[in-house]
Amino acid sequence: MQRRIQSWTHSGTYNKRYRFVPLSQISPDLQHAVVAAEDARFYQHHGFDWHEIQNAAKEDMEGERTRGASTITQHLVKNLFFGTGRSVIRKVAEATLVPVAEVALGKRRILELYLNVVEWGPGIYGADAVCRSDFRTSPRGINRAQAARLAAILPAPLKRRPERMNSYSGIILKRMAQMGW
Repeated sequence: MQRRIQSWTHSGTYNKRYRFVPLSQISPDLQHAVVAAEDARFYQHHGFDWHEIQNAAKEDMEGERTRGASTITQHLVKNLFFGTGRSVIRKVAEATLVPVAEVALGKRRILELYLNVVEWGPGIYGADAVCRSDFRTSPRGINRAQAARLAAILPAPLKRRPERMNSYSGIILKRMAQMGW
């Protein structure tokens, strides 16, 4: 809804592409690439990665912050309920829902939902839409290199394109290998 309204105010067109697919129909390479890129300790924490939060706070104080500390669960809650705006109020509300999501949904369902609702580009939501749009394949058919390229666009999906993600996708592939994937 947020993107549709933005298209009205910016005189653009909006064409939403989306189809939900079960996690079993999404390549393990794409699942692993997203976890490696977005939340390496996804399977170890309970919604908040306190180690990354501490690192981000330290970087903030030193004026060198390069990335955020939000987890996949936090991103999912934000995408489902709050849109892309930033505010302290949103962060507080998000923080109250993250533990509930962790307990009620579990890691597999959180990852499934995240991969299906995350914005991958203008009007492109979910793994099915991005795989078909950018690589002309199903989410099950995506290979390791393609998966890393897709994961690399997530921090800025309206600005980044997979074909330009050589350096960052290489980092993601190394992280995947380090994680045993």
